[in-house]
Amino acid sequence: MPGPHESDKPDILLFSYGTLQDKAVQLANFGRELTGRQDAMTGYVLNWVDITDPEVVKTSGKAKHPIVHASYDPKDEVCGMVFQITQQELRAADAYEVADYKRVSVLLKSGVHAWVFIKA
Repeated sequence: MPGPHESDKPDILLFSYGTLQDKAVQLANFGRELTGRQDAMTGYVLNWVDITDPEVVKTSGKAKHPIVHASYDPKDEVCGMVFQITQQELRAADAYEVADYKRVSVLLKSGVHAWVFIKA
């Protein structure tokens, strides 16, 4: 049976190819700097989306954020970082991302599954 602090364990993998890699964004959303390792998503391509949420623009300092969508071509690859986060931090990431994004589980190039935000 899970203990009372089970959700405090950073055992959730989150892949970021965009602003969640920025230290300022991490501090604003998670209250800490994340450590991660490089990885990649295959079969996806990177585009850009205009951000209209003033809080998100203020936090990231950017009015355009990267966004990925499936190309289904294994030659396509989006590089980024995979971070270990807690359940609470995953909810914070959900709250940070605007409606243009949805969270899905993907198989990364390294062979691990991680949550990632892609085009909704």
